[in-house]
Amino acid sequence: MKLAWLACLLCGGLLLAAPPDPELNVNSRYTVESVVVSGDGWSTDLISDRDEKLSSGLRKQITALIGAKLNPSALDDLAGRLRKEFRARTVTHRVQRGASPESVRVVFVVTERPARFDVSVPKFLYSARQGWSGAVEGTATIRNNGFTLGLVSDGDELVERYSGVRARYENTSLGSDRVHLRFQVESYHDQWNAATMGALPFNSAPNDETSGLYRSRQNFEPEVSFLIAKPLTLSVGTSFQRLQDQFPAAQTDSSNALITTLRFQQRLEDSDVRQDLDAGYSLRAATRALASDFVFVRQLWNVRYVFTHGKHRLSDDVQAGLITGQAPLFERFVAGNASLLRGWNKYDIDPLGGNRIVTNSVEYRYGLFQMFYDTGAVWETGQAAVPRHSVGVGLRQGAFFLAVAFPVRNHRADPLFMVGMNY
Repeated sequence: MKLAWLACLLCGGLLLAAPPDPELNVNSRYTVESVVVSGDGWSTDLISDRDEKLSSGLRKQITALIGAKLNPSALDDLAGRLRKEFRARTVTHRVQRGASPESVRVVFVVTERPARFDVSVPKFLYSARQGWSGAVEGTATIRNNGFTLGLVSDGDELVERYSGVRARYENTSLGSDRVHLRFQVESYHDQWNAATMGALPFNSAPNDETSGLYRSRQNFEPEVSFLIAKPLTLSVGTSFQRLQDQFPAAQTDSSNALITTLRFQQRLEDSDVRQDLDAGYSLRAATRALASDFVFVRQLWNVRYVFTHGKHRLSDDVQAGLITGQAPLFERFVAGNASLLRGWNKYDIDPLGGNRIVTNSVEYRYGLFQMFYDTGAVWETGQAAVPRHSVGVGLRQGAFFLAVAFPVRNHRADPLFMVGMNY
């Protein structure tokens, strides 16, 4: 019996003294030097690249691997999260030798599904003055090609309420992931507010600054975008618009323009603070060379800065624009809606819209709580700009919001209730 116990103790001692499995201790020997996430035709280095393919939360979790010891179970967990975010077929990871000894490079490979179908609601909004606005889209994606069909009825964005259909084709990798191609076709029926109808002579005739009323419009818009550098994108294209006059119904006008957009997007991030800068310039130039009945130049500048620290989020959004020449009503600037000068009625500011605009919106959020202050003016060439102000409070989670906005007037409080989603 004593010999049996002695044998057991000897075997146990040999097992404890045996060298551990190298696979179990690999995390203690190697440090993660860099992490790369790659897919079909694209690749993101978590150290140097700042594109928006990954959500900020997942990007932060993956970036936390860099500088830490290699942990195979953490890699498996992040692969599952990547698969869920991209709705991918599979996500695998491999470990490569790093540039320095005892360091490794982690590569996640995303294998996307050959085809998928998604339904989205880019806008769903109720305003106590403008009523309901909404849009729904269905997109079929086959590798780098996206086919979208949507329905829209929007009384918030423009002077008019436009309702109809739109279709879009997008190729996100035209020979390179730095070149995108897009074709968009739109067909809308238009409805007009009584204030707009009364502001034009005979409810339809054009003036020196804008068109008359139209009962429908169609648009065909091809566009190519170039990723010049990681934060800088240039888009060029053309817009061919057809407007069917309200009276008489048979007459059709054209508004054909060259379009250019230059956009700069930059994100700076550390452990506690994130800063986002989004600046853009857009130009639409309608010319007789494109057989356009309207000749105008429309320019718009916008800058948005967002500072985020924990649950605190402070943003400032500045916009300025001008139009020279005679432009159709849908091209004119509008404020007093769910985005600009919230709380005001756009038809009280200018029932025809303006050819000059300057606005500024400052917003603070803590968790779900939101408060904002808007100021700005919309006016016509030769007229004095009348600054207006509004304040508001509400709740916001992602794109969904519920808010009450108050236009600042003398001796009068006229609150406006808004709820919905507006991307």
